[in-house]
Amino acid sequence: MKNIFISFAIEDKFARDHLVHQAEQARVPFSFADMSAREAWDNSWKTRCRERIKQCDGVVALLSPRTRLADGAKWEMQCAIEEGIPIMGVHIHKDNKGQIPSELDGEKVIEWTWDGIKRFIDGL
Repeated sequence: MKNIFISFAIEDKFARDHLVHQAEQARVPFSFADMSAREAWDNSWKTRCRERIKQCDGVVALLSPRTRLADGAKWEMQCAIEEGIPIMGVHIHKDNKGQIPSELDGEKVIEWTWDGIKRFIDGL
């Protein structure tokens, strides 16, 4: 079973919940992990988060206008890249995408479609 880390701004938790629900409905052979934190993150959080990311097969970064201000989510994306974990950005809003974080420069970014997300995960 593949394990996928979901990176997102805490304000976009609804999108993370929706992704997990879609996967449950499709009965796919992978699981999800995240390290969402409502409080300021410190070195202890970073250490635990890095370990969790390293245990994953890939990262799906959920993108919105809030992402550019989400230091934790951007750190997670950079961590995945540093650890060589495949990553893909997914716009969660069709009409209000927001700026793609520089951490995803050169990485694949798509609009939200279940088929697109599943194709990325199946290809890991």
